Amino acid sequence: MPPIISIAGLQKRGAGEIFSILLSLVFAAGTALAQQSLPDLGSSASSSDTQNKKSYAIPAAEIVGFQFLLNRVDRWIYGGDYAVTAGTIKRNLRHSWVVDNDPYKVNQLGHPYLGSMYHGFARSAGLNFWESMGYTFAGSMIWEIAGETTLPSKNDQIASGIAGSFLGESLFRMANLVLEKGDGSYWRELSAAAISPATGFNRLAFRERFDKALDSKNPAYYSRVQVGASGTVIHQAGNSTDVKGNELLADYSMDYGLPGKPGYHYDRPWDYFSFQVTASSANAVESMSTRGLLIGKDYEAGERYRGIWGLYGSYDYLSPQVFRVSSTALSLGTTGELRFADRIAVQGTVLAGVGYAGVGTVHGTLNTDYHYGVAPQALLALRLIFGDRWSLDATARDFFVSRVAGAGNGGHDNIARTDLTLTTRVRREHGMAIKYLWSRRDATFPSLSDLSQSRATIGLYYVYLGRERFGAVDWR
Repeated sequence: MPPIISIAGLQKRGAGEIFSILLSLVFAAGTALAQQSLPDLGSSASSSDTQNKKSYAIPAAEIVGFQFLLNRVDRWIYGGDYAVTAGTIKRNLRHSWVVDNDPYKVNQLGHPYLGSMYHGFARSAGLNFWESMGYTFAGSMIWEIAGETTLPSKNDQIASGIAGSFLGESLFRMANLVLEKGDGSYWRELSAAAISPATGFNRLAFRERFDKALDSKNPAYYSRVQVGASGTVIHQAGNSTDVKGNELLADYSMDYGLPGKPGYHYDRPWDYFSFQVTASSANAVESMSTRGLLIGKDYEAGERYRGIWGLYGSYDYLSPQVFRVSSTALSLGTTGELRFADRIAVQGTVLAGVGYAGVGTVHGTLNTDYHYGVAPQALLALRLIFGDRWSLDATARDFFVSRVAGAGNGGHDNIARTDLTLTTRVRREHGMAIKYLWSRRDATFPSLSDLSQSRATIGLYYVYLGRERFGAVDWR
């Protein structure tokens, strides 16, 4: 049984519907961010000021206190699985870790989000990324051993302790960016708290002490909000039994720290990252993804190319109704911008790496149709920019969920996903977009028949654009 709290709504029944409420708050905050183009401000706080205000004790107490309240609420609602005693803690300390089979959305969405809370407590208290990741990993271990009576879970530890930090850092950075203009308005505080609740809590509880936890160094960024509808054009459900042909969608995305801006360097993890989340009327959360540069540096090639390269971390959750896949991964790769002419540019990211992933059918006829395992994966994302009028985005992903360190049916899965979006600016920040989204899963099981599932949709969207030139960075 995973960590569940009623105020977060991560329950086995109704998780998708209540998660959509949580995501709507993120969208609202993202919209506020997109509407406000931050000026080129100097550092909002020196490194020494931030260092002097940091605390190791406060986030440790917050994480333990949060988990205590979480356990009390879950015991009241669910009973025995949370009746922790000295005996259950002793058993969990001695027992080998397992791969659990709790509800997929709780494991692969709920755990990363709760891990992001642990990360946010530490990060907003002045700790750096690696220190905060240590707190997140330790907090997840404490919960697995002493927060519930069930055996500690390896897949939960990866989802909370690692993916939680990747997601938490993106949320912390976006919340900090909303606040950084420093006008102190109620709307900005509320938006930042909706994006990163732990950050909002520390700002409310400790006020001036943690009001400037990060100097962002004024990154180049590009954000957009899309709202629209899509219809199915290709459908192969396999053993999925509940698919809606049409759906309403809301999407928020941000690219932060785009390469090429003079004076901006990549000294810290997540000085570059990409974040995207899509809510759907059909299944609440259609996708949530983030990837960021953990260790790397910037480089240039001639007069027309600026880029970064190094080791990236990523968390992905994709659920195109008929199946879903989630992965926490490390990859080698590069992100850059190539300028063909003054008004034509290409931005792109290429990644190849390995992660730990889970995949399964949505509303399947068999409860054994799920699989965890080590997953080689790759990503290619390109954006072709034509001045301030048009952009064409193309993203291709591939996941191979192997039998290595696997659990579930013991099979293997190959997942492919392609996203094509053509956007035109109509007037100022307002635009329109048409999107083609194709997803396919081919699964092989030793004890079940092989399975193929695919779905493709075409959607029309209203787009609110946060920056001119679709994020093209002017380095000259």
